Amino acid sequence: MQSTRPTIDILVATTSGNTEYLADQLNDQLTEQGFTTRMHYEPDYTELVNAVTTDTYWLACIASHGAGEYGDSMLAFADDLHAKKPPLDPLHYAVIAVGDSCYDTYCEAGRDFDRTLKDLGAKRLTERLEIDMSRDDPEKKASTWLGSFTQLL
Repeated sequence: MQSTRPTIDILVATTSGNTEYLADQLNDQLTEQGFTTRMHYEPDYTELVNAVTTDTYWLACIASHGAGEYGDSMLAFADDLHAKKPPLDPLHYAVIAVGDSCYDTYCEAGRDFDRTLKDLGAKRLTERLEIDMSRDDPEKKASTWLGSFTQLL
């Protein structure tokens, strides 16, 4: 008996485009595995939060920029999430945090997003993946992690 695969909303926080490229690679892999995905290169708070049901799955690819801030494409979404604090109990999510370990704010935006969603009641599917752009092969590390992530859906 085959179960229905959930639709995965991929939220992208990027400034330089590296995390967008990584999210596109994950999107390709997920669609090849038969998942339906929706890419959110500039996530819209109202659209995404109002659509949350028990069948909602977010995969957030979050780059840290500057002093640990969210990538530009997700600044407004993150600001709204912190200010409005919506109940997200039905939501399932996973976070890929991208940063550079030479900075003391390494992966801070991704860590903040993970912590915030958990505090708002969302259900973390798996431990956050942290990718060090100065040391890791981002696509390889994310691809390996994605195999574990899809097993939980």
